Amino acid sequence: MTGPEDPYFYLDACATAPLRESVISCMVRAQQDGWGNPSSLHRIGCDAAESLERARLSISASLGAERSDILFSSGATESAHLALIGLAKTQSPGRLVISAVEHPAVAAAAHQLVACGWTVERWPVDAYGQIQMQHLDRLLQPPTKIVSLIWGQSEVGTLQPIQAVGEACRSKHIPFHTDATQVLSQGCPNWSELQVDLLTASAHKCGGPRGIGLLLIRQEIAERIQPLFAGGQQENGLRAGTECPVLAQGMAAAFREIASCQAHQVEASGSGIARLRDALLALLCQNDAIRLSGHPRERLPHHLSVLISDRHGQPMSGRALVRALDREGIAASSGSACSSGRDSDSPVLAAMGVDPAWQRSGLRLSLGNWIDPATLPNINNRIQIAIDRLEHN
Repeated sequence: MTGPEDPYFYLDACATAPLRESVISCMVRAQQDGWGNPSSLHRIGCDAAESLERARLSISASLGAERSDILFSSGATESAHLALIGLAKTQSPGRLVISAVEHPAVAAAAHQLVACGWTVERWPVDAYGQIQMQHLDRLLQPPTKIVSLIWGQSEVGTLQPIQAVGEACRSKHIPFHTDATQVLSQGCPNWSELQVDLLTASAHKCGGPRGIGLLLIRQEIAERIQPLFAGGQQENGLRAGTECPVLAQGMAAAFREIASCQAHQVEASGSGIARLRDALLALLCQNDAIRLSGHPRERLPHHLSVLISDRHGQPMSGRALVRALDREGIAASSGSACSSGRDSDSPVLAAMGVDPAWQRSGLRLSLGNWIDPATLPNINNRIQIAIDRLEHN
């Protein structure tokens, strides 16, 4: 067990990432200069409104979007509900297609639509967690009216072929939504090149603040969405409630830094973090008790998901291992942070066809630029110690 002076390693970036220094300083300035209500007509309100729109313009530049394409929300969960339920409100019930490995937020929005007369079909995935493309033509036939796929799966890291699906949806005039929360934490895609109509994300996975997210939305789709709740006319009448310029500025700062790293190909993103991930995986897999889950190549660059067994080849509890790792000075998770508080089988692993005996043995390690490559052997040693101690308890 580690002592108070030993370093603590944070490997749970997919749950939330620490605030970037540039984000903190930007938010401090925004709080000083634009703390008013952006809807107020006096100079303090106008300063806040200007700060909010500067943040929107900055984010649009980072993502290759128009300023009018960006809608602020409280986070990706609200954005996903607005995208799916708001769009469904304006048409007669039909079929919503989602993947079998969606985030709980999208699954919950889909469940609400069932009560409104919609049917929901889950797109089957293979053993790696990728959708099975042989179902494409069937699933895009009537009565399908909306398709939603998670881009980067938060529990097992697998990436979905959203461009191919988006092209097919566009050819059939079916609105296509993607939950891109984990993908945007590692790089800024060009919205103008994506075959996507609605995209949701949160700031806090990117080193930005909690409590703010966005919905990227094509203007022709925005005209077909109804708000989730009544109130003011903020965000083009689609999201009532007083906006927070401070949080918006923080999210804008996070995206600027990600886009800058992407442009200069520095070690803090993209291939650099993937090399760090692969180096840790190579160390971990020297132990036969650890095996990779999710896709070996087409996965989030900062994401590792593994299944853990004991010396007899029997599955170990992922939640128990997370607690053991914490005692050894490592923060990790046993799946999506939104569902890890429950000791139950993983729906994602079940959808991938993982044997039921192994559906509670998943461990997720997600990295960030705060991890020094020189510390990887120490991290690996602590993980092995945690596994050994858990087995002998």
